[in-house]
Amino acid sequence: MNTIPFAPSNFVMQSELAMLEPPRRAVRILRANHLGMCFGVRDAISLAVEESRRQPLTILGELVHNESVMSDLRARGIGIEEQAAAVRTPAVMITAHGASEQAMERARSHGLQVLQATCPLVHYAHRVIEQLVREGFHPVIVGQRGHVEVRGLTEDLAAFDVVLTEEDVRQMTERPRFGVASQTTQPVDKVRRLVESIRQLFPRSEVRHVDTVCQPTKQRQTSALDLARQSDVVVVVGGAHSNNTRELAATCRRDCARVHHVQGADDLRSEWFAGAATVGITAGTSTPDAIIDGVENWLRSQFIIHNS
Repeated sequence: MNTIPFAPSNFVMQSELAMLEPPRRAVRILRANHLGMCFGVRDAISLAVEESRRQPLTILGELVHNESVMSDLRARGIGIEEQAAAVRTPAVMITAHGASEQAMERARSHGLQVLQATCPLVHYAHRVIEQLVREGFHPVIVGQRGHVEVRGLTEDLAAFDVVLTEEDVRQMTERPRFGVASQTTQPVDKVRRLVESIRQLFPRSEVRHVDTVCQPTKQRQTSALDLARQSDVVVVVGGAHSNNTRELAATCRRDCARVHHVQGADDLRSEWFAGAATVGITAGTSTPDAIIDGVENWLRSQFIIHNS
């Protein structure tokens, strides 16, 4: 007797496959109250795009520290050069991070028209430091040594200190008067802690601190801390070279053990979210809205989202 092999229906096969797939978990997604691009970055990008429509333009360095933004600018025909001597367009633009007068004069010496996209709050930090020097204070900048903004703040100074750690403070030499300002994207509590360290180490010195941490940084730092306290995992979105994004990640790690700094959705890994009930999203001040949305959309594709 011939037997006909059992051929399962397509419906049965699909049902069995579905049983093999892990069920999607319910996850709550939170966005920080303040995240993403600040007005200074948006204005710098708009200025560069608008100017490039009028004439060939080169940006001196990274306009902002975000590769997706820089790729878009290149696609618009805007040049990017690190040194003024390499610029082949009639105009060059200073980045949102600012530059020293010496750097701008070097560009002018090559016959270039110098345009500025410097954030107004960076301009304010420049003015503060200039005023402190005029009043006889030795300038101390709390910031990342070598960062483009810090180079701009210090290159015109005859003498200065840059500090980022307690060890940096211990390397300083005693002076009668210290005037302390900071890179605009430093966490304000770190700045205050280092100012206090200077006061304790040099009790005979006058120490004047002028707060130059920008308001968008303060808002994003405070919001990131609140987000971390509510989240099992936090995703911090921003450029790999973005100081303020790295600082956001460091802030989140104070209250959340699982923090991941990504440049976009392609960097995300499903295993990062194992067992998580709440996932928080924040982003640095040079991160485009579309990149943040892409990260959230990836999460929504992986989990069942609930809002409770």
